Amino acid sequence: MPEDFNVTAYEVEGKVDYNRLEERFGIKPITEEMEERIRKLAGESHYLIRRKIYFAQRELNWLLDEYEKGNKFYVYTGIAPSGSMTVAHLLQFIMAQWLQEKFDADVYIQIPDEEKFLTKNDPKLTLEYVNGLAHEDALDIVALGFKPKKTKIYFDTEHANQIYKHAVRVAKRITFSTLKDAFGFSNETNIGAIFYTSTQAVGTFIKSAEEGRKIPCLVPLGVDQDVHFRVARDVVEKLGYYKPAIIHSKFIPSLKGGPKMSSSDPNGAIYLSDKPEDVVKKVNRAITGQQSTAELQKKYGGNPEKCSVCQYYKYLFETDDKKLEKIFEAERDGSMLAGEHKAALAGKINEFLEKHRKEKARLKNKIDDFILQPQA
Repeated sequence: MPEDFNVTAYEVEGKVDYNRLEERFGIKPITEEMEERIRKLAGESHYLIRRKIYFAQRELNWLLDEYEKGNKFYVYTGIAPSGSMTVAHLLQFIMAQWLQEKFDADVYIQIPDEEKFLTKNDPKLTLEYVNGLAHEDALDIVALGFKPKKTKIYFDTEHANQIYKHAVRVAKRITFSTLKDAFGFSNETNIGAIFYTSTQAVGTFIKSAEEGRKIPCLVPLGVDQDVHFRVARDVVEKLGYYKPAIIHSKFIPSLKGGPKMSSSDPNGAIYLSDKPEDVVKKVNRAITGQQSTAELQKKYGGNPEKCSVCQYYKYLFETDDKKLEKIFEAERDGSMLAGEHKAALAGKINEFLEKHRKEKARLKNKIDDFILQPQA
């Protein structure tokens, strides 16, 4: 079957078939049995898992086995800054914060302030500019409710003395040929971009290296980032650490109906920095699953699976399953028209953003409490 979609670490194109993506990447679904194990251990299931937004995994049963033996895991995730964070970026951090709360897990968050500088051909993305974005991202992340004593954020350029020695051990065991196959690199690719996977791999064993013992690691990530860990997992094991367990999330669609919200598309994305009036304008232009006229919508109803408004509720803005089903049913039976639908979502988003801004302001002078302390 010809490939009609493409998912790489740097771009997503076409309508993503997640079943085929599992086969292509060699990942396995999160089963009902796994969800039930998580529910029993955590005391509840997370809506992102129940709704199959986190849909696939590597080594998840092994990680839960270790936890049941008393070998607690830590969580590692991160973000590569290139502009204001979008609501789509929150999926990994919402999950990491929940895991911290329910499993008493330490959370390590990498903010690679060199990655976009190395991989994007954008003169605006100077190293200094991206470093500034990284610190703003850190504040956006901790505002989600992380615990300062159990959260360690690190920046690649500022914490190089703590991560570089580990990264070079990874790098020695990965060939350029492997990376060319995995990422499509060419002879024109700069050597910084080629080295980056080695740096990202460090997060999967950084706590083990700090404590001098093997500690399981769980990585929540967008499925497009799996390639970095496919390349590095065997190397990490050869260095004497556990392979990381991974859970993979789907993509929040663009408001314009594309497969993935992109921070480079201001009309299709909601930024955490958006003003209330900007949110209203963007949501009002969103693609819905409704019929072309109000009369037809009332008569035939619409399709919530094709509606970006419904999907925003599903991914982020309605965590109650019963309330979500009512929203979907109102789309299906035609009882709620597009204008009402969009106004309600815009209100939800602005309520979230206002609360988030207040929490950021409260934590602004406390951000150092969450930062990994540099070693002398």
